[in-house]
Amino acid sequence: MMIRRLVQLLVGLWLYGFSMALMIRAGLGLDPWDVFHQGLAGRTPLSFGLIVCVVGAAVLLLWIPLRQRPGIGTVANVVVIGLAADASLAVLPDFQGLPLQSAMLVASILLNGLAGGLYIGAGLGPGPRDGLMTGLHRRTGWPIRRVRTAIELAVLAAGWLLGGTVGVGTVLYALAIGPLVQAFLGVCTIREAPARPAAAVPAE
Repeated sequence: MMIRRLVQLLVGLWLYGFSMALMIRAGLGLDPWDVFHQGLAGRTPLSFGLIVCVVGAAVLLLWIPLRQRPGIGTVANVVVIGLAADASLAVLPDFQGLPLQSAMLVASILLNGLAGGLYIGAGLGPGPRDGLMTGLHRRTGWPIRRVRTAIELAVLAAGWLLGGTVGVGTVLYALAIGPLVQAFLGVCTIREAPARPAAAVPAE
């Protein structure tokens, strides 16, 4: 069971990084965190994927005052997604023409939803950014939706000011990703095997 969880986790994280790269190459706008990552990458000598890793590690440090506990999946998230994004960006071309760009944008969002369902469904720990959201929810008492909206608006604004790409893809991602992840979790979640009933002890 653990091997299956680890394989699903790594496949999901790698696919997540690939979907991020695909969305970048589509050129029609990124999700809020990737607008921030791209903006930072444009202002530093670091690659996009390395920025993803650095930001993930920095967000993970914020778990300490929030008393969040990382899992294997949390640490893997910090490392694998950024590496996958850089590897994918190295081989994917910039897509030209609105029809092809639109198709790649839709594909990237669908793959991102599947990737989220895979790595979350593995049950080996949330990503750093998800843990920040749930930690702030517990500390502030705010609803999850409000906390997530506040975080994503903040990183979106910062990323836009840094030069990240905001566009129709940003809006489409915001509308679609929640339902997509929920749908894929329904088929990707690995559930614990039911405990075997204890053998009946014959009465003396």
